[in-house]
This record gives sequence, structure tokens and C-alpha cells, in this order.
Amino acid sequence: MTTTIATATAQAATPTTPAARPAKTEVRRPKPLPAPNSDFYEVYETLSAEELATVKRVRAFMEAKVAPVITKYWVDDAFPFELLPAVKELGIGGLAMHGYGCVGGSLALLGFVQMEIARIDPSFSTFVGVHVGLAMGSIYIDGSEEQKQKWLPPMARFEKIGCFGLTEPLVGSGASGGLLTTAKREGDTWILNGEKRWIGNAPWCDVSIIWARDLGDNQVKGFIVENKTTPGFSVEKIENKIALRVVQNGHITLKDVRVPEANRLLGGNSFRDTAKVLKITRYAVAWMATGCAMGAYEAALKYTQERLQFGRPIGSFQLVQDLLAKMIANITASQCLITRQAQLHAEGKLTDAHAALAKAFCTAKCRETVAWARELLGGNGIIADYKVARFFADCEALYSYEGTFQMQNLILGKAVTGFGAFV
Repeated sequence: MTTTIATATAQAATPTTPAARPAKTEVRRPKPLPAPNSDFYEVYETLSAEELATVKRVRAFMEAKVAPVITKYWVDDAFPFELLPAVKELGIGGLAMHGYGCVGGSLALLGFVQMEIARIDPSFSTFVGVHVGLAMGSIYIDGSEEQKQKWLPPMARFEKIGCFGLTEPLVGSGASGGLLTTAKREGDTWILNGEKRWIGNAPWCDVSIIWARDLGDNQVKGFIVENKTTPGFSVEKIENKIALRVVQNGHITLKDVRVPEANRLLGGNSFRDTAKVLKITRYAVAWMATGCAMGAYEAALKYTQERLQFGRPIGSFQLVQDLLAKMIANITASQCLITRQAQLHAEGKLTDAHAALAKAFCTAKCRETVAWARELLGGNGIIADYKVARFFADCEALYSYEGTFQMQNLILGKAVTGFGAFV
């Protein structure tokens, strides 16, 4: 009979006991690993209970409906139209807008919702941002009472989808003073000619907000154009993008497009009026970039907890933890900045410079964070199936659109020095 060391020791200690039982060995179960959580400073707790319930509803929708299918759509360069009915039921049409069938709520709620959507897919948040922030926002901020009554209710119900035509093939950062698309008035009609490029939602949406230079006074003016029924309006889908592939971007051509005076945004009479819309959407892009970083971080953290090398999870290695710590630091700094930005808006203090700082900082930190996430996944970081590659690519578009990093810094630089450095 073979005797183990533990049994022999027990028998020697109790020689008069005919059948001493071996001591029970306590089995220690490994401590559960913390679930990936990118809300390290608990900024979600700054929301009211009602607002938090909305954000949780959006999170549940994104995780249950969008996450399982979005990578396939991203790879295929296609939009998931079958999800639109569920989006309509989500109740996010017209966030931070009041009346006209809009959901309402605070600008903070809009930001948190956009952050939540981008946490799963920045393309989907861009689709919502273009429709709600840019298209509906233009009508809400610069439209007449009649225009708001006519257009905002169906757009808030996602029955009419909008886009925003400002950028042109040859005019990006210089849109404030150099739009080549023109508007010429003839009686009660405006004739638009020109081109717009990189217009999200344009290939399939219903309503376009087109900004053009009035030949009469050389000022930028806004027009509501009904895409599908207006002669001379055509759109070509932009192919072969490497970022935000789910969003369908279009190249719009306007050839003698006739728009009634009733469809001119009555409050959009100069680029300053356009900038009122851009201030809010740049605010929103900061939230979207933060959400993009959150999604990449959470995917990378989960990967490091599960991926084994040298017999151990790579998340237990010092250099891996160093990168994860820097990633959550970037995210937390961005979250605190944009949460304060929302407070400034609620206090009536939000300026163009505040929005510019948030957009520049958060997109730059997002770019850094998603690069570290890709690095942590090694070769798997360039495969769309692991999610991080999608965030890595999409961040490049967030970094550039709604005003480049350099343009935001010039807006900020003018605010802090008092000198305008624009060419």
C-alpha cells in the first residue's frame, strides 16, 4: 500500500487511532476578475434618476441589438436599416430640444446618450449625431416657427431622416468665408448650384440642410432641401472608406436646384448662425470620442484578462497594466471635462472655445487610447472581429470631422490670447 506524506504524518501523530481521517484540504476558488468598467470616477452618477434610466435603456438597446450585428455591417460598408424601427421606439429623437415632438432633456443627457452609442459603435452615433444634432439642430436653432412645426415632429420620430451639407470638395476648414456653393434669389425662389462632400446620411436620407453663399450679399445662408423630390439634386455614395463605414457618406451635386423662400432657414443668415449649430455638435463629438475610447478600452481589458501567454493572463504583466492605466486615465479625464462642459451649458456659460477645447482634447486622447488598445491585442488588433480595429479606424474620422484638431486649437488660442490667427 502506498502511503502519502500527509497520511503518514497523521498516523504517526495518533498511533492509537485505528483509522485516522486525513485533514480536509480547503479548496480556494480564484477571486472573480472585475468586469470591464470605463466609468472609473462614476460620472454617470451626476445624472438624475430619470436621465440615467434613459441612458441605461440606450445601453441595453446597443448591447442587445446593435453589438451583435454591427461588425458585419462595418465590414460590408452598409447601414443596418432593419434597426430603424427599434431606434424610433428608443425615444431619443430631439434630445435636448424642447417642444415640436422632441424628447427634450438636458444637453448632458444628449452627451451621455451619444457616449453610450459610440461605446458600441461610433458609426451609429455619427448617424444619430448628423440627424439629431446637425439636421434637426439647424432647424431648431435657425428655423422659423413654421419650419420647426413642419419638420421637427417627423424628424423626432425618425420618420424623416436628415443630413447637413456644409463641407465641399474644395472647402473644409475655410467654410466660414469661402463656400463655393451659391444661392441666387429669383422672386420667392432660390437657385442653388454647387457640390457638397462627406455628407453623412446623404445617400438615403429625406431632408438636407444645405449651406450656400448668397450671391446677393455674400453671406452664408441655410436651406431645407427635400432630397428625393427636388429636381437637380443628386447624391453619389462615397466608397472605400476606412473609417465610420456604417455611416453612408455622400457627394451631393446641386444643379439649378430650386428651393422656395419658405424653405430658407430664416435665422441662418451668416456663418455665425451656422456656428451656433456647430458649437453644439462639436460638444457632442467630444462625447462620441470619449465613448469610442471607452469601447476600445473595455474590449482590450477583457482581452487581457483572457489571453494567456507564458502560462498567465497578459493582464497580469506590468507593461500591459501600465497601458491600461494610461487608457483609463485618458477616458476619465475626458469624461470629467465633458461633464463640466455640460454644466457650463446648463449655466448659460458654454462658449465656442469651451466646445473647441473639448472636441480637440477628447478626440486626441481617444486617438491615443485606441492605439494602445490595438497594441494590446497584437495581431488580433487588426481583425474587425475583435472590435478594437473598428474603434481604432473610426477614431480617425472623429479626430478630423466637425473641425480639425488644429482649427479647434486656433479657436481656443484666440479666446485665451485675444488675437485671431486664422488666415
